[in-house]
Amino acid sequence: MRAMLLVNPKATTTNRRTRDVLIRALGAAVDLTVEETRYRGHAAALARTAHAKGYDTVAVLGGDGTVNETVNGLLNAGGRAERPALIVIPGGSANVFARALGLPNDPIEATGATLEALREDRRRSVGLGQALWEGESRYFTFCAGMGYDAEVIRAVEGLRGAGRKATPARYVNTALRHYLATDKRHAAMTVKGPGIPAAEGVFMAIISNTSPWTYVGSRPVEPTPWASFETGLDLLGLQRMGLPSMTSIIRQILTERDTLPRGRHLVQLHDEAEFTLSAERPVAFQLDGDYLGERESVTFRSVPDALQVLV
Repeated sequence: MRAMLLVNPKATTTNRRTRDVLIRALGAAVDLTVEETRYRGHAAALARTAHAKGYDTVAVLGGDGTVNETVNGLLNAGGRAERPALIVIPGGSANVFARALGLPNDPIEATGATLEALREDRRRSVGLGQALWEGESRYFTFCAGMGYDAEVIRAVEGLRGAGRKATPARYVNTALRHYLATDKRHAAMTVKGPGIPAAEGVFMAIISNTSPWTYVGSRPVEPTPWASFETGLDLLGLQRMGLPSMTSIIRQILTERDTLPRGRHLVQLHDEAEFTLSAERPVAFQLDGDYLGERESVTFRSVPDALQVLV
């Protein structure tokens, strides 16, 4: 089996020694080519190259952003009809996609699980989400968001650009500080779609392709507990941002449960093929924890059985 391993050398939770151990372990199991990512979008370009050159598998050692780039490179590649399978080895701060697949959060342990999957050719077909806006499109593996959560991600990316690590504590502290400055009176967004009654006055929208949405350390955060890779997209929208409403929803999504959050000012969708978020003014937008600027309208679609993952 020919495999290309894409390594993000700036990944949050790995170092050179760990990377060398993983590379040796994978290299003993497959015919391995190793490529380091050097700039934003490089993982997507390398994944397209792997597809064009007939690699059987593309492995990723990095965080959710590197995984997202790789997935988009694989799905947007032309040429061969048969797409390489994906291997994910967590190396970032949250590693939501890898953990949602059931992989250990430790890269060494995850590599061991990956080697077992390789030996047994154990594959899983997963659905993805796709966002479309202004003639552009991009796939996402676990979540998208518009409004407050994307604003927090934008703020954290600014801190990362200043040399600070994106730790769970930093996300929480940034979210708390940003909440105090958020406009809690003038909601901009409307949710609508085929067969879906329009819901106006949305401050924040979480779009999920699986659950959990994210993690705070080891604790899963589950605003859409019914979401999965085998169903369509789910959504949780907040029409109130006051302290009582936020306290209630935070308490619910931090508690492991198999029921949907409750509240009079929530917009909830489950297993939907398509819906659109439109806004009266540009609002912040993110995919898989990657801030993508401000948008006034984004359509979200479910793409069933989009990808084969060795897991």
